[in-house]
Amino acid sequence: MPRVCVDADRCTGHGRCYTLAPDVFDADEMGHSIVLVENVSGDLEQHAVTAEQNCPEGAITLTR
Repeated sequence: MPRVCVDADRCTGHGRCYTLAPDVFDADEMGHSIVLVENVSGDLEQHAVTAEQNCPEGAITLTR
């Protein structure tokens, strides 16, 4: 099952991930991304892939 990770050092808080995939990501108090669901499948995996592809910093990775 794919696993979602966010590199906190690279994330600057653009918010695309939690806008595109609110069931997988949320924001901390500074607006930086946090992962709500680490292991994704089905629709959640598709949402996570979309967020990964749209992260301007490349801070999101899906490990398969």
